[in-house]
Amino acid sequence: MSKTCILIGAPIDSGKPRKGCVMGPDAYRVAGLTDALESLNYTVEDRGNVSPSTPSAPATLPTHLYAPSETIGWTEALMNAGEAAMETGLPIFLGGDHAMSLGTIAGVARHATRADRPQFVLWLDAHSDFHTPQSTETGNLHGTPLGYVTGREGFYGFPEITHPIPHDNICILGLRSVDLPEREVMQNTTIHYADMRAIDEGGIARPLAAFLQKVAEADGALHVSLDVDFLDPSFAPAVGTTVPGGATMREAHLVMEMISDSGLMTSLDLAELNPFLDDRGRTAQIMVDLTASALGRRVFDRPTQAFG
Repeated sequence: MSKTCILIGAPIDSGKPRKGCVMGPDAYRVAGLTDALESLNYTVEDRGNVSPSTPSAPATLPTHLYAPSETIGWTEALMNAGEAAMETGLPIFLGGDHAMSLGTIAGVARHATRADRPQFVLWLDAHSDFHTPQSTETGNLHGTPLGYVTGREGFYGFPEITHPIPHDNICILGLRSVDLPEREVMQNTTIHYADMRAIDEGGIARPLAAFLQKVAEADGALHVSLDVDFLDPSFAPAVGTTVPGGATMREAHLVMEMISDSGLMTSLDLAELNPFLDDRGRTAQIMVDLTASALGRRVFDRPTQAFG
């Protein structure tokens, strides 16, 4: 992993109607993300918050979509910011709802193509987010990033994906809410996934280890996208898409520690933090702690947190 972390604020709040994710990037900063990374001997460069471009959504997009023009603008801006940041360090994208990943993954993948490396994605989420603009019944574009970056059709007006990420290069962990149109399509792909039942029965380490080995053997670039709703809402409530039965604190830290051990992560999303729904900053602090685990902090290094 690079010893330079580049923080890029992505205060995108257009992926769904419920507001609050716009405050996410600053919540991570207040929760001490920079201090946590510097304590692990990383150089931290905070590039501030990205601003979206201002395109118009084409008429060929479905009319039920929520804020498509704004989301296209964010996608363009984050794609450019992500590709540029990969030149000098490990970008950490501070979200913002998960529509951020339309641009962040597309940007880092564009860099990987230029570097002649395969791009891999580890998607830590309760949802598969494999919709297209046509298949999403809600019209919420935060449910479409994996559909977009794998080259599914229907993303009219969005930047063209010239090198789609192969299905076999994606692993989704933590699934427990997948819409029928997504499930029917995804089950006919080679996307790797483990829902919470599989994790309950066999643990989270085995499918993750197999995927990390695949990335290592291919000398791949690994983008990790961590959604707050990967975690159980009983201790991480600051997300508008809560689904009970998520990963425990220990499972989440194990995932991050295994990522750190692998040394493979080249970029990271922190998605869907809605501070308006948080309990005294608890979720923001947990996400900062998980980021530190992914970048080398161990149990004996971890300070005790007081949330009272």
